[in-house]
Amino acid sequence: MKLLIIGAQSGVGVELLKLLKERHIEWVAPEPGAINIQDPLSAARVITQAAPDQVINLAAFRAGSQLAVLEAEQQAQRCDEINHLQTALVAQVCDHLHVPLIHLSSVYVFGGEKKLAYNEQDPPRPNCVYGHATLAGEQAIISTIKQHIIIRAGWLFGTQQDEMMRQWIEELRAGDGNVTVFRRKFAPTPVEDLARVILAVSQQVDCQVDVWGVYHYASLESLRESEFVQQLVKFAAQHDESVYRLLDHLNINLGRTEPPQIANATLASKKIFETFGIKQRPWHGSLQRLVKSWYKVRNES
Repeated sequence: MKLLIIGAQSGVGVELLKLLKERHIEWVAPEPGAINIQDPLSAARVITQAAPDQVINLAAFRAGSQLAVLEAEQQAQRCDEINHLQTALVAQVCDHLHVPLIHLSSVYVFGGEKKLAYNEQDPPRPNCVYGHATLAGEQAIISTIKQHIIIRAGWLFGTQQDEMMRQWIEELRAGDGNVTVFRRKFAPTPVEDLARVILAVSQQVDCQVDVWGVYHYASLESLRESEFVQQLVKFAAQHDESVYRLLDHLNINLGRTEPPQIANATLASKKIFETFGIKQRPWHGSLQRLVKSWYKVRNES
């Protein structure tokens, strides 16, 4: 099996390449900007030269950033170019070359009004720039190529995809224990866990199974953002005396959830388990290792 990984520089991409190297799976990762919507033939050149058995598209506006949804509000055109138009271009080439396409999407195609976790039958109703562009990309894939799998992921975190988490810790220190979070529920998902899922799907696609369609994946245990921050602070306190001293003074303020954020960003992962046998994994260990890595780097510098 030979894979073409578009967007390999993202957090998920970096973790996926690690898995591919460990398992000696052949892959090609084009440089950022190699596919350009201003040059429609660029996608054909990249995919034809790579001659892959599958294309995995991880490219997205500010991929690898927890602030992408916020920043998209000020960069709507650029977001649409990547999440929608570039995705559509890749889908067209994959269809022409009869190459299956696995595409990473987002929970932000939903508006967050539902009380329970979103499943694949729920109609998308995005309420932000990022969500609208992402849904347009999905629709372009669905209308263009039969051999596609779209994986919608929850709220991602990992190495270099931790800006909001670092901001919460800095706010805690600066505010003498006060932190403001959104009044929302989400499904934290480590980038390495999502990379595992994408590879598992890819390997089954390589076995010629007819499993095309849309799937959801999020790690085990959805929770309120305030609860996640409490866990984050506890882990940070194990390595940071300034945070430890503020544990008894921790005061989490709940801010109103307004677009582009959504009040419910949880996903049901039943279909991906029933189809591929992929089980959800907990996120706590990944969070603990990530926080520990912050202080390891700081102590070594």
